[in-house]
Amino acid sequence: MISLCMDSAYKQLVLGLYKDKELLAGISLEAFKKQSETIFVELNRLLKETNLDYKDIDRVIITKGPGSYTGIRIAMTIAKVLCSQMHKELYTVSTMQLYAGIEKQANVILDARSQRAYVAHVEDGQIQGNTQILTLDEVKEFIETNTGIVLGDADLIGQDVQKVDFLKNFIELEPYYEKVENIHALVPDYLKESDSYKV
Repeated sequence: MISLCMDSAYKQLVLGLYKDKELLAGISLEAFKKQSETIFVELNRLLKETNLDYKDIDRVIITKGPGSYTGIRIAMTIAKVLCSQMHKELYTVSTMQLYAGIEKQANVILDARSQRAYVAHVEDGQIQGNTQILTLDEVKEFIETNTGIVLGDADLIGQDVQKVDFLKNFIELEPYYEKVENIHALVPDYLKESDSYKV
């Protein structure tokens, strides 16, 4: 089975082509606000490198958010067109899951701007509770009460930023892929503050 994994939801552009669970070719690079101009160039390069064509892809896995309003939509739009036109299966994972992978315990922080951050506690690949939008002071409290390494924008709370192996995490999260039954109805998880903010 050939899988195409794509993430453009936040700062990174992550593209991976896998045969079963083996990575054939992939890239993970910081391309904040440049994903749209980079994604097709890199995707076509990876397909050429692996002697594959779009028709060879059996399924597509993407992140559904939270993240950049525009960023999430880049990979999602490509995936929706590819899967609907070529009758491929489509799956999603949360951006927070992609950062944490299958770590035993991790806290993921992503900058939501205006001195706020998206925050989630992830254990063994699954988000515990809900992803929230918190002020940076509240993020510090969240980290203090939830055991685990801090991933993502840890520098927002004065911690060192740890390197994440997105290509490894994508395929290891396979047990947590959510299949999209109605591709046309799929919408990004923008995580509106009114739905997620907790005092």
